[in-house]
Amino acid sequence: MTAWKSLAKPYRYLIGGGNALQPVLLLIFRLWVAQVFFNSGLTKIADWDTTLLLFTEEYHVPLLSPAVAACLGTLGELGLSTLFVLGLATRFAAIGLFILNAVAVISYPGLTDVTRQFHYYWAMLIMALLAFGAGRFSLDYWLQQRWHKSTTETKKLS
Repeated sequence: MTAWKSLAKPYRYLIGGGNALQPVLLLIFRLWVAQVFFNSGLTKIADWDTTLLLFTEEYHVPLLSPAVAACLGTLGELGLSTLFVLGLATRFAAIGLFILNAVAVISYPGLTDVTRQFHYYWAMLIMALLAFGAGRFSLDYWLQQRWHKSTTETKKLS
């Protein structure tokens, strides 16, 4: 029994350290994924004619015309990645980026095994953010704290 007790204290420190790292890791995940998608969006707007050509000839997005797919994809990459950086509406942005990522894998037959693995990696990071939220270093957290504070004060006044 004493052996278990002697292991419990270091284990609690390990768990506490892991919990303390969570907000930092969620911030890193957000910034990493946002950078990838934002840069992709910037590439698309840098040469719109080429972007339209790619969506016409290479990317075969189901159910959408090439022009609509190019516009929606570019707006999604730029807008949703900006929300990720801010940590604002993070779960909404995660769903959007996950869909963009999935559509990219489905609609572009030229992906190599290596580039497909990158897409899977980004999908895992996005799913972690969907599951855990943006973390403490985000506008979502700040707004949630303000909302909780204002509702608590309102209840006290009632």
